[in-house]
Amino acid sequence: MQDFKHFDPKQAAMDEARGLLEAAARAAMADGSLPEKELPAFVVEVPNDVKNGDLASNFAMAGARVFGMPPRKIAEAVAAAMPALEETHFSRVEIAGPGFINLFLAPGWFADVVLAANAAGADYGRTSYGKGEKVNVEFVSANPTGPMHLGNARGGALGDCLAAAMDWAGYDVTREFLINDAGNQILKFGKSLAVRYLQIFRGEDAVSFPEDCYQGADIRVLAQKFADVHGNIYMEKPFEELQKDIAAFALPLNVQGLKDDMAKYRVNYDVWFSETTLHESGAIREMLDKLAERGATYEKDGAIWYRSMQYAEKYGGNKVTRKGLDGEVTDEDKDEVLVRANGVPTYFAADIAYHYNKFAVRGFSRAIDVWGADHHGHVARMKGAMDAIGLDGEKLDIVLMQFVRLMQDGQPVRMSKRTGKAIGLAELLDEVPIDSARFQFNLREPGSVMDFDMDLAVAQDSENPVYYVQYAHARICSILKKLAEDGIVFEGADKADLTLLTEPAEKELIRHIADFPGEIISAAKSYDPARITRYVTELANRYHKFYNSCRVKDAEHCVCQARIALCTATKNVISNALTLLKITVPESM
Repeated sequence: MQDFKHFDPKQAAMDEARGLLEAAARAAMADGSLPEKELPAFVVEVPNDVKNGDLASNFAMAGARVFGMPPRKIAEAVAAAMPALEETHFSRVEIAGPGFINLFLAPGWFADVVLAANAAGADYGRTSYGKGEKVNVEFVSANPTGPMHLGNARGGALGDCLAAAMDWAGYDVTREFLINDAGNQILKFGKSLAVRYLQIFRGEDAVSFPEDCYQGADIRVLAQKFADVHGNIYMEKPFEELQKDIAAFALPLNVQGLKDDMAKYRVNYDVWFSETTLHESGAIREMLDKLAERGATYEKDGAIWYRSMQYAEKYGGNKVTRKGLDGEVTDEDKDEVLVRANGVPTYFAADIAYHYNKFAVRGFSRAIDVWGADHHGHVARMKGAMDAIGLDGEKLDIVLMQFVRLMQDGQPVRMSKRTGKAIGLAELLDEVPIDSARFQFNLREPGSVMDFDMDLAVAQDSENPVYYVQYAHARICSILKKLAEDGIVFEGADKADLTLLTEPAEKELIRHIADFPGEIISAAKSYDPARITRYVTELANRYHKFYNSCRVKDAEHCVCQARIALCTATKNVISNALTLLKITVPESM
């Protein structure tokens, strides 16, 4: 039996068609039907209407100028010189219109698709497209000074499913979370905790809480935990010592909270990278020295500045207009401070060192960052900084993720009815099934503002897209179980005559099964895992159409066996798509 590991049936057919066309063109040149010329660049594609052919090529139109002949004449010469098709996946070749060359797939190709989806099983859809390229996908990287917000819910689903698609497409993928545990926000975090700690013992009337501190209830909880451990011994110590120690106490608790939330969301990172290590290891100083050696920095007013405008312009910097919920905002690019006059590096300095570490130290050939759309203006600066330090900014790709609007009863929801506060990731996952959250957050491409419908997410009917897909899998399992109970034993796809699958609904379903590996590759290339959710929803739809129009149990034995093989192939593909998305695959509902 053929080895179906990493098999992409649609691409295989397109490659075979290209080979046949090239061979036919060379044969036509050899017999004088075409003049001896270099073959033109041409495409082989799936036409909009497969009634005119499963694949179509513009070879004749592309070769008109090359061969100095009308396209129709070229097409006729190529078709006449076409090699024998008996040993190929094609049954015939036709010419249409001004010279389109249409190829029709033979029943053997459809049979191979079904056989591949059965034989490869849990690996069907995996390919070697990425050739093991080492890729880093960084996503969420939420500030550890507070709980995760709704945007992190979309970012978590998007980043994790993108990484999965790239893994299935043959890349060597590392999922990464950057812990921003250094800088001004940590000082602010410590100050907020310290003041709340003092209020525990002196009272809130005696100790005012600054407006520039973090106002969340989580700060009170952490301060109380510190007080429970240390009592009031810090009341007599300098405020700076309290601020430092209470931050050191609370930060690991918050980081663990981030890890717990992500684990609950089925996101497991390979690397949790601490920003502090960049400061402690000297990586930031090394980065500054490299930029200085390349003339990319200068000193002004006691600070070290980076020539951002010089390097960002290549990537559309200097003026960037971004779209958001509140309209368009224009960011003016400017040179950036890397080290303040007080000697403290900025976050941008740490960010350059961090990305330098990804490429130059850890050897990733590509780094993909998932950012909120409000960071649009930072893209050109960051890519330009990679050029400035001697790397390639083209190897840094930024996926900009638009905002999420939470909807319930057809109205936007901003605050929790239960807590009176903004709904964050943890509370959303208490209200909505994780399967629904992960699926629904990947229903739209990253760059589109999306509405997350909480009513739809909890609905247990076909209106809920994840329920619809899961039900299709459960339905197939139920059908197969009932067939077995009725004494109809599946003898295996390799024993069935799969060339009998010639009904329109059967062929439509098989074509879609054949698309699965290519859809995963497209999702990886376009950084859009929504392609997978759209694909598997349509697969479920096509399966229902097939089952409603093609009898399985009451068909002749050989047809029944072939259709059972098609059922198991579909079941495998639905299972693989949901598994890629880290969504449960029920066998009964």
